[in-house]
Amino acid sequence: MRARRGLDRLEELCSGPGKLTQALGIELGENDTPLTGAGPVAILPHPAAYRDVEVVTGERIGITKAVELPWRFCARDSRHVSRPWPAR
Repeated sequence: MRARRGLDRLEELCSGPGKLTQALGIELGENDTPLTGAGPVAILPHPAAYRDVEVVTGERIGITKAVELPWRFCARDSRHVSRPWPAR
């Protein structure tokens, strides 16, 4: 992930949807592919050691349309989200 992003700072590695997809190597060819089953990108069940985190929503940034929609999510108090931080 660090090589794909060209970064050393962990906090900046995946701080936004574009940065996350770049770090994971997800490209436009994966658009419209299933996230369950045999697609190239899969969402798997939580591992046994998983612990729940509190998810908060915040204002969307860097857009001009549908700004009011709560489509910006992150784990509360995460250091790995882009600024500005969602309001508490």
